[in-house]
Amino acid sequence: MMVRNITLLGHKDHGKSTLIGSMLMLTNSVTQARIREARIYSKKLHKGFEPAFILDSFHEERTGGLTIDITRAEIPYRDTAFSFIDVPGHEELIKNMISGASYASTALLLVSAKKGEGVRDQTKRHLFIARMLGIQNLVVAINKMDTVHYDEKRFSEMKSGILPFIKKIGFDETAVKFVPISAYKREGIIGKSKNMKWYSGEPLIAALYAMSKEKSNDSSGPVRVVLQGFNEGSRDMLVGKLVRGTLKEGEEDICIVPQNINIKAKEIIVNGKKVKKAKAGESVAIKLGKRIDGEVRGSIVCGLLYCPIPRSTISSIVFLTSKPGKNLSIRFNGVEVPVKSMEIKKRIDPTTGESDPSKSAKPLEAVEANLNLSIKIAAEKFTETKEIGRFVLYSDGKFSGIGIIV
Repeated sequence: MMVRNITLLGHKDHGKSTLIGSMLMLTNSVTQARIREARIYSKKLHKGFEPAFILDSFHEERTGGLTIDITRAEIPYRDTAFSFIDVPGHEELIKNMISGASYASTALLLVSAKKGEGVRDQTKRHLFIARMLGIQNLVVAINKMDTVHYDEKRFSEMKSGILPFIKKIGFDETAVKFVPISAYKREGIIGKSKNMKWYSGEPLIAALYAMSKEKSNDSSGPVRVVLQGFNEGSRDMLVGKLVRGTLKEGEEDICIVPQNINIKAKEIIVNGKKVKKAKAGESVAIKLGKRIDGEVRGSIVCGLLYCPIPRSTISSIVFLTSKPGKNLSIRFNGVEVPVKSMEIKKRIDPTTGESDPSKSAKPLEAVEANLNLSIKIAAEKFTETKEIGRFVLYSDGKFSGIGIIV
């Protein structure tokens, strides 16, 4: 069974936990004991049965009506298991959302149809970061339709209200689906809703399945191996992650950058076994037949004719979680690289998608900036290769944001 990661976006009150709890129940993926426990807590708090309580691990979260995090609950469907990566809705926990969004190509956004809730700035901020980090496919679940009497007009209003923003920040409209649901009433999730016969599209889980089936072309591109170092006790065997392309045994036209060291893949080892070739996504050991001196962690193995150009200045878009201080650095391919200076060219408001020529930015805003580094790195545009086109920004040793190379 193929496991597909789905990034879960949305405001804290819009029903993420309730949805996952309902999905677990509808697919028989949770024990009756866990459901009974949730019923007991619901009754203790004088509430109707709350599916969200199936997920909560701590009593404090239940009594506060707040879910701090959703573990990676796996929901089976056909030949797939969906692993939902929760990204907490609190703005102060935005960095958790960032790291979550970077592991999936499909996102599920929950937006509440309830009067007085709807699309929030935080909702838009989540979408902006998800798109920035390479999320291509988006399913928007308009939740709490039971609170508006399953009104088709309200669904249309919600859709037309957020779609222009979704398109403005770079999503292709053909890769976006809208589905009306009630997570609490468990309607529109697995099967058709009797209360929303006006909706002719797929139920939520089928929409997710269709969106997540797109195949990656990572194996067909030029070779990119992100190096972690040498095999223990040896300096003639490199170890790393093949993030793009196909690496073949005996391949000679390859090198290590930014050092520009020509090498030959004399042997390739995957999972402890020699193989004729390795493909994108696999961890590899490369037997060289010669000794390599110096540090290679964070470097890239690539084809001689199609290598990233080493550079000490990178053009980037950075989403800031705090105001940058004087001592900046980036974490790139597992290596800390000091930043000599950060030249902001313009500011981007992630809640509107609009930019202005301001040379400064506040937390939870984005900037287009040039970063001048202390050393050259083998970076590439994020649109070319995600794994070597992104970085984490630190300010005075503390997490300060995340960036992509443009």
